[in-house]
Amino acid sequence: MTSTYSTIRYETGPDRVATITLDRPEALNAFDRRMCGEIRDVWQRVKLNPEVHAVVLRAAGDRAFCAGLDVKKPFGQPEDVWNHEDPGELLSPKWQKCWKPVVCAVQGICTAGAFYFLNEADVVICSSDATFFDSHVTYGRVCAVEPIGLMRKIGLGETLRIALSGNDERVSAQTALRIGLVTEVVDRARLWERAHEIAAGIARKPSAATQGTVRAIWESLDRPYRAAMEQSLIYTRLGNPIGMAEAEADAKESPAGGTGGTGGTPDGNPTAGRPWRLR
Repeated sequence: MTSTYSTIRYETGPDRVATITLDRPEALNAFDRRMCGEIRDVWQRVKLNPEVHAVVLRAAGDRAFCAGLDVKKPFGQPEDVWNHEDPGELLSPKWQKCWKPVVCAVQGICTAGAFYFLNEADVVICSSDATFFDSHVTYGRVCAVEPIGLMRKIGLGETLRIALSGNDERVSAQTALRIGLVTEVVDRARLWERAHEIAAGIARKPSAATQGTVRAIWESLDRPYRAAMEQSLIYTRLGNPIGMAEAEADAKESPAGGTGGTGGTPDGNPTAGRPWRLR
């Protein structure tokens, strides 16, 4: 099923994977007010659709995944400064309370506000031609909200180097893999296919389990260790009965007696797992 937007494309398939494609390649997929609104809307659609278990976030064109905010078009903020909003709140699945796993596929240039997408994704992969940098300080702008999110993924030192280097340095795909910004690098021709493979594998798992996992891990970032542990136990009590029932129902329906997952079995047998880190 395909839905009509003007700046993005949204598709869902029988494998329970939704695909969101940034679709302003003529503007290097930079986001404007309209795109932000459409992305906020699509996260709500993903959240409320029980037939969607995982998401691929990708971008049209070869030159860029996203060049951040479209500075050629006014974003438009209310006159009252206290009502100004960060575009990241509209772009973020987590701000929208959408806990379905997101696989982000990056090609070409990824800069500035594009880090909103990377910071909020659960799995990020890229093509071998991808480059990452943050241009804010080069143009006299404070680099603040994007690196704060980025620091949770790659640590203080690497974040500061990216934030302060501006346009002077670009992080290559291999460096991005080394510092943990992405988890896999593939050829450009394979990027979308590989992202869908990962998302489809996640989507085969019970959604109650994957959503609870995403929510528990992300919300732990905002809490002290003991508080995070106590809350995570609540989520296991809530999600496990539903997820285990879903897994049992799937096993009965599967001719092989399993769910088709690739992560091993509850008794710890990892033989079905895929050695993706060795690719």
